[in-house]
Amino acid sequence: MRRYSSRSSLHTLGELNVTPLLDLSFVLLIIFMITTPLMENSVDLVVPSSSTAKTQVDPAKVQMVEMDRNDVIKLNDQVVTRTDLEAQLTEIKARDPAVSVVVRPDRELAIQKFIGVMDILKRVGIGKVGVMTQPEGNAGKQ
Repeated sequence: MRRYSSRSSLHTLGELNVTPLLDLSFVLLIIFMITTPLMENSVDLVVPSSSTAKTQVDPAKVQMVEMDRNDVIKLNDQVVTRTDLEAQLTEIKARDPAVSVVVRPDRELAIQKFIGVMDILKRVGIGKVGVMTQPEGNAGKQ
């Protein structure tokens, strides 16, 4: 004897099963969360070229600002105060607008004192500023 079901073999679904769709979206979300930081750190950097960047700086025009750990500031081996430093750099900038400055801070100098000298250079309008460092192996040798 054959049993008959009330369900028809050909019927339409009234609901869509979204569980596989949610599983797929969560997997993709996790993949993007893992790979995005890796892609940001692996960007190839192509440095632009410039014909003006190849010009050499005249060592005679470079002004040396030295700072020791006791906050003694020297401009070209002469001890100056912060106000005198700003006045002398303003005078040097007026004579030579293409002046460049190298700052040589002590390793033990507080960073805020170094930033103070960098602020003076910014107020004066000197754009060519370098910070003198030494290789890590030569840290104790002077």
